[in-house]
Amino acid sequence: MPVIELTDTACPQLAPYMKLTEAQLRNRLNPKESLFIAESPKVIRVALDAGHRPASLLCEPRHITGDAADIIARIDNEIPVYTGSRELLASMTGYTLTRGVLCAMHRPEAPDPATIFAGAHRIAVIDGVTDTTNIGAIFRSAAALGIDAIALTPTTCDPLNRRSVRVSMGSVFLVPWTWISADMHEIRSLGFKLAAMALTDKSIGIDAPELTAEPRLAIVLGTEGDGLSHQAIAGADFVVKIPMAHGVDSLNVAAASAVAFWQLRQQP
Repeated sequence: MPVIELTDTACPQLAPYMKLTEAQLRNRLNPKESLFIAESPKVIRVALDAGHRPASLLCEPRHITGDAADIIARIDNEIPVYTGSRELLASMTGYTLTRGVLCAMHRPEAPDPATIFAGAHRIAVIDGVTDTTNIGAIFRSAAALGIDAIALTPTTCDPLNRRSVRVSMGSVFLVPWTWISADMHEIRSLGFKLAAMALTDKSIGIDAPELTAEPRLAIVLGTEGDGLSHQAIAGADFVVKIPMAHGVDSLNVAAASAVAFWQLRQQP
């Protein structure tokens, strides 16, 4: 395990932590070289437990024998561990590290939808949600409330975005997920009924018994501002609303997802 003490930020190997944008980290031209960043010992441990491969580690010196000691013991001896003062690391990343440990990890290939949805009873479809905080929160709720897998349309934010990973507390590594086409035909072809979360004149209440009676249900969540498109709503088997009080018209998509995941869970 090579420990490399930093005195400045000139080392090119530090680019994933300080210079590369999220798009550059994804490196679509060379997928085998694409990376994502996991932050904090807890999140890194969840990623390692899920089988993700580290490329390098960045931490304050005190964490080498402290919070990151067990992580360092788990990774390959050839993986570099970069260390530097809190001030230097803050100047690199643009903010003071809350837990003082970052890990650059190799990005996995997106699995085939048929593979991760086989045997699933409740899945979420995230359509066009672009806020990284909302994505992280949706994944955390999905993991906690029994969603079997998640599908994302092309205009949705990347779940392995650094902030999404952090907000999810590593839940993006716990729930299987993949990308699908915008028309969602793959979901229907795999035997799921689509339940679009939207406010329309034809919406049924989220407590409607026919929803929980469905053996395979895909809960479709739309963008933060405009919600689901007319096309997505028209193509759904059910249009579902959460009853509101005090004149409130809707919930934030992350909050709505938690309500929907709990209410629409498969009944024993």
